[in-house]
Amino acid sequence: MVGQAGRWPGKGAEEMAEAVSSPALYRCIECNQEASELYRDYNHGVLKLTVCKSCQKLVDKYIEYDPVIILINAILCKAQVYRHILFNTKINIHGKLCMFCLLCEAYLRWWQLQDSNQNTAPDDLIRYAKEWDFYRMFAIASLEQSAFFIGIFTFLWVKRLMTAKTKPKFILLLKALLLSSYGKLLLIPAVIWEHDYTPLCLRLIKVFVLTSNFQAIRVTLNINRILSLLAILSGLVLESSTVYFFQKMEWDVGSDCAFYRDQDF
Repeated sequence: MVGQAGRWPGKGAEEMAEAVSSPALYRCIECNQEASELYRDYNHGVLKLTVCKSCQKLVDKYIEYDPVIILINAILCKAQVYRHILFNTKINIHGKLCMFCLLCEAYLRWWQLQDSNQNTAPDDLIRYAKEWDFYRMFAIASLEQSAFFIGIFTFLWVKRLMTAKTKPKFILLLKALLLSSYGKLLLIPAVIWEHDYTPLCLRLIKVFVLTSNFQAIRVTLNINRILSLLAILSGLVLESSTVYFFQKMEWDVGSDCAFYRDQDF
């Protein structure tokens, strides 16, 4: 479909027509105002995109965009595409994506741990120890990510108490943070195709994930950039405190703070 009116062929039009009849509210991707529909279905599958009553722009132009274009815009951290994904789509991969990202992070830490250890124990014992090292890295990565999220939620909760505003939508925010952490999937290619700039790539991935989290908070709660930045910093402080605690316990955690350091690859 091109423009504000057009035709989606066959089954696709029927599926999207069912979506528009849902009682759930949508959001305008431009001004964040609520909308009752994304488009209107006329006879014979002719569909017309809805215009926002507030800003007089299309409520969601991305519903007719190719997924590749949407992904590119998400990588560019555009607020409009974040609103499209979070409010106007039915994406339920938060749990699976979180698990896969944690596995990627655990693998990176485990790989660096094995690379730094020189073990002369029997092969069977080495394999057993390596397997448990991976489980340990996964558990520590999970705890650190939980600490990061708790730091964000705690800051936003305190801010809400100070301003006496409505309760933040923490469930929606959690889903947004999990989705916006998709950049961690890049850790595996960065390790597989290692080179002299791998440490720099790992740092850039960390910055990209934090930028995505920042944009997810700003879009989900419709708050300004300063509050979003302070929320991210609060999460980083609690996460760093957790890493420090593990290090004081003399655990080789291979944390974010550690695996972005300069090292010989």
